Amino acid sequence: MAASPAIQKIAHHSRSISLPSRSHPLTLRVEEHLCRLRSSELATSSSSSICHNLAGLQDLYDSVDELLQSSVAQNSISSGPGKCVDWILDGSSLEVLDVCGNTRDILSHMKESLQDLQSCVRRRGAESSVANEVSTYILSRKKGNKMIHKCLADMKKMEHDVSIEDNEIVTILSQVEKITIAMFESILSFISGTKAVTRSKRNSWSLVSKLMHTKPQEEKDTTEVVKADVALNILISRKPCKAVDVKNIQELLEALEMSIQAVEVGLNSLFRSLIKTRVSLLNILK
Repeated sequence: MAASPAIQKIAHHSRSISLPSRSHPLTLRVEEHLCRLRSSELATSSSSSICHNLAGLQDLYDSVDELLQSSVAQNSISSGPGKCVDWILDGSSLEVLDVCGNTRDILSHMKESLQDLQSCVRRRGAESSVANEVSTYILSRKKGNKMIHKCLADMKKMEHDVSIEDNEIVTILSQVEKITIAMFESILSFISGTKAVTRSKRNSWSLVSKLMHTKPQEEKDTTEVVKADVALNILISRKPCKAVDVKNIQELLEALEMSIQAVEVGLNSLFRSLIKTRVSLLNILK
């Protein structure tokens, strides 16, 4: 999967931030977390890597919140110009919270549709009604992907280049925002399953079998989302559904649900950290 513009931009900013207050241990800790996330594969489509990076991002925000409790950060922010205050109140933390909330909603909607489909497959087996339920799920996925494309477009407008001279705290908050946006782009790309393809000529279940037994290198580019999307599109092109097809579908859907749940847990934890950071910023500007 090609890296998004935001992720490429993060990679180009891989140098350490030169801050006047580098000697402050809390500042150094935040910078270390930033460097660690920059060096990770933010563009990856692997659910396990996404969960790992979400945990790293939560650690980053925990360190940011500790920094915001310090007098150094509070004095720097409270004494900053109106541009600084506006960016903090109306941008940055608020926009990131909105993106996180929207991502959680999209993921939750996908999970509900998936569970409905799993329930139908378990109840009805290879009956023709399974194909109807699959069609409903695919339609739901298309609607979800439209929401994802809108979110990604809105996120491009959030790429603020805040540069306030001598305000190292705002500079570091700006870098935190950039890495967070890159992370959400990675998650949304994973949810959309952008590598999924539908080819009517490939009406053999051998394609799904190959997807289920990929080599380690191929696995990096073949997620549970992609496997399920490809398999479901093939399934509805085959009539009637065969029992072996439905059995393979069940395995793919179970793997997909586990991946979604893992990402969902990470997002929920991150959301709580984002709220905590937002509250800390508001308290400074009271």
